[in-house]
Amino acid sequence: MTDILNKTDEELSVLLVASDYNAMSVLIDRYQKPLARYLRRIGVHKEEDIQDLLQDIFIKIYKNINSFNKDLSFSSWIYRISHNEAISFFRHNKARPEGNMLDDSEDLLFKIEDENINLAEEIDQTINAEFLQKAILELDQKYRDVLVLRYFEDRDYENISDILQIPKGSVATLIYRAKDKLKEKLKNLWKKK
Repeated sequence: MTDILNKTDEELSVLLVASDYNAMSVLIDRYQKPLARYLRRIGVHKEEDIQDLLQDIFIKIYKNINSFNKDLSFSSWIYRISHNEAISFFRHNKARPEGNMLDDSEDLLFKIEDENINLAEEIDQTINAEFLQKAILELDQKYRDVLVLRYFEDRDYENISDILQIPKGSVATLIYRAKDKLKEKLKNLWKKK
């Protein structure tokens, strides 16, 4: 069992195809907390919904392991499944994302700054987590998704492209637009304060 813990995700996927159930157990242990955190950050609010989604995600992974494209990273594949399950959940429940995703929100301002959009200078640096969370949750889903994947899940552009199934160039454009939209939302919220 110790040897299986040291295997990469891709090696575990091969074992899982060969019906090694220990491989699935290791994958669940590896991904349960990060995926739960991701689901919270993109707006799944209730813990019971998160647990139900995780169960559906892992069942889908198990059932579809043969369709895993070895040219992609396993991590991107599992996040794509998670993302699609969350979107289906929102559609099915006609729910608007409302999670508690931003415990580290003040740091986000510094993470998403660039030369063109300097949020910290334009908006008071004392923005709290609740304030920034509200601004992000008001963004369109496509903008919220790229911000969460890039700045909270630390995914690179290629991973985001794989997860959201959009071209890599579109990822860069969406991130730029998302930061611009976030800046506007923050300004508007700040004015109302």
